[in-house]
Amino acid sequence: MEHAMNLGRPTSERKIGLVGTGMVGSSFAFALMIRGRASELVLVDANAEKAVGEMMDLVHGLSFARPMKISAGGYEDLAGCHVVVVAAGASQRPGETRLDLLGRNAAIFREILPQVVRHNPDGIILIATNPVDILTYVSLQASGLPASRVIGSGTILDTSRFRSQLGQYYGVDPRSVHAIIIGEHGDTELPVWSLANIGGVRLQEFAPMAGKTYRQDEMDALFVQVRDAAYEIIKRKGSTYYAIGLGLVSIVEAIVGDYRSVLSVSTLMTGQHGVSDICLSLPCVVGAGGVEEVLSLNLSGAEAEGFRASAQKLKTTLMRLDQ
Repeated sequence: MEHAMNLGRPTSERKIGLVGTGMVGSSFAFALMIRGRASELVLVDANAEKAVGEMMDLVHGLSFARPMKISAGGYEDLAGCHVVVVAAGASQRPGETRLDLLGRNAAIFREILPQVVRHNPDGIILIATNPVDILTYVSLQASGLPASRVIGSGTILDTSRFRSQLGQYYGVDPRSVHAIIIGEHGDTELPVWSLANIGGVRLQEFAPMAGKTYRQDEMDALFVQVRDAAYEIIKRKGSTYYAIGLGLVSIVEAIVGDYRSVLSVSTLMTGQHGVSDICLSLPCVVGAGGVEEVLSLNLSGAEAEGFRASAQKLKTTLMRLDQ
């Protein structure tokens, strides 16, 4: 049974679904409402009352945003969604290992995805739950959809953190920093230093303009801050959700607007840098069809090897999960 409050009449039909209304899901919903890039948002949660409460809270702010329909319902209400964001998942129990938690979340996803696809067979699925690369692969298998239409948020947040840190270090707008994190969204992710630049100027050449001397050890330390940022945030406030909520909106915008944006999302590898049959992040062209192209990077030898090592770590985890 769908609960809805509809204020205003949207000018275009851009229906988005959200499964899981925890902190990440609700942050995404809030950011989507503020950005005004959807005409309709459907909230689904195993705790139906939680979804209704989030819907009510969002709707009460619509007079400060753009008109849209926001509802809470079941999987059947996801019919016709352009994109369904999946941010559902269990929390880690005391004494539970990460692999145990992954096993429970994989089981949840194998239950959720067929229901989403049954009611919305033509939409695109965006996975936000961690470990996002493994769960994107599980979702791809469980959904039966083409790889282009099952996307993980991947390293989009890591890349944003990377650009923000480099922007602060060199004193420039992060949007002018062109640098990317590839591989796993996790401990084996890696920065592509060989291609990093600010406005087309390599970091080594830009450093003197910023009154600095380029030192790779300082750059490596900066990357460690990026890689471990989530641990630092979780230590202080328990979880991270604002930045990834905005990141998810940027992916959704690229799809519904057919922007063909280049984003570091997690997708199925089909031989890139010697990696196949696992999901992890490379820069991808994202548009109306989902992942429309996976870009080939001119990686250094060490970077390519690091990418393969990241993939192997994920495959090892996946094998342990299936045992």
